[in-house]
Amino acid sequence: VIFSLIASNDGSESWNVLEVKHLVDHQDNILSLVSVNDLTFVTGSHVGELIVWDALDWTKQASECNFWDSSMHPDVQPEIKLSQSPNETSVQHLTCDEECVFAAVGKGIYIYNLQMKHVIACQRTAHDSTVLHIEKLPNRQIISCSEDGSVRIWELREKQQLPAEPVPTGFFNMWGFGRTSKQTNQAAKKMQESAPMYFLELVGDLIGHSSAVQMFLYFGELGLATCSADHLIILWKDGERESRLRSLTLFQKLAQNGNLQLK
Repeated sequence: VIFSLIASNDGSESWNVLEVKHLVDHQDNILSLVSVNDLTFVTGSHVGELIVWDALDWTKQASECNFWDSSMHPDVQPEIKLSQSPNETSVQHLTCDEECVFAAVGKGIYIYNLQMKHVIACQRTAHDSTVLHIEKLPNRQIISCSEDGSVRIWELREKQQLPAEPVPTGFFNMWGFGRTSKQTNQAAKKMQESAPMYFLELVGDLIGHSSAVQMFLYFGELGLATCSADHLIILWKDGERESRLRSLTLFQKLAQNGNLQLK
């Protein structure tokens, strides 16, 4: 539901709330909402629908409902299941930058490019249980936390594009005399274009909580704070950076005492 805030006419500081429009494109409960900019916002639902909206005329710009389509993940062995449970497809959390929307879908992480209007990278099983919160860092890294009590750091890396292999003709392509089917080539090209161009590499695993990690806050170089159902709030810092800072501080103190000369 879209509401508008209108200043009161009586000169007071109160506001009037006016209902503008109902957006009914989702088929189930809407669990996540994020504003990309003044012109665009994105919503995610319990059944795995992601919709990009125009914030001016409230129309749907694009949508993604195929997070579990096996053709999106050519390098992942498809699981044999009669159906996906709602928890495996639910869009639990959304975050974004000016180019992409980062979605926590079930146990996985998906990166949806707003310009290309399709998923460019994914990690279907980023955790052993539902991903509850994700955040993008400035250095092409992503942090995620889960019901399984883990907090993980991922890095977005570009896939090495391999040259397309020719389609085997096999006995002159059965009376085609070596000519590959135009439809086959077009289908292969379409699949190659829709395949993810990046992948998420696990670069860090923060182990300390014994229950679901509900959320975290990132403070840049100062570190990370996580909160969990185990009643703990844990503060994390970059160990390598802290070690370098301690060493630098020690050298500076030694230099001040005249015991060491810094070059």
